Amino acid sequence: MSFYRDEIRNAIRTVPDWPESGVMFRDIMPLLQNRNVFRKLIDSYVHRYQDQQLDAVAAIDARGFILGAPLAYELGLSLMPVRKKGKLPFKTVTQSYDLEYGSAEIELHTDAFNAGDRVLVIDDLIATGGTMLAACELVRQLDAEVVEVAAIIDLPDLGGSSKLRAAGFDVYSICEFEGH
Repeated sequence: MSFYRDEIRNAIRTVPDWPESGVMFRDIMPLLQNRNVFRKLIDSYVHRYQDQQLDAVAAIDARGFILGAPLAYELGLSLMPVRKKGKLPFKTVTQSYDLEYGSAEIELHTDAFNAGDRVLVIDDLIATGGTMLAACELVRQLDAEVVEVAAIIDLPDLGGSSKLRAAGFDVYSICEFEGH
């Protein structure tokens, strides 16, 4: 449990009807702007993972980078960005996933992890779970172990966290919001 869950949740702005009508967009920018709350967010993750014997953080493009970099630094771990297809310059493994309208692909460098590495996969939000699940599959393709998937926000009504758990992954989020 996060020591600062309420403070972090209260720093997240809800923008109604963006990017389309009926969507309640959860905007983390006010949280990032508030240096005290941002520090508490990273500290919450550090306290959770400091004794878990992790080797690396896999941070999902792009807001996952904001969380993954300071967390990896504080824990003394390596950081591997999970990027959108075509953004990495070296040999990659690729995983496709479904979007609401269509599909997308993400990649990792083939030398991102060693076999058996214990990896935390992190992003800002879990909605339908497609991106997070694809990132976990990339970690597995490299014979590393996903210890847990983490996010600031879970939108459980969209089913992503349930889908991740059903696929065998432990899920942690700082806070939840109802709806879309």
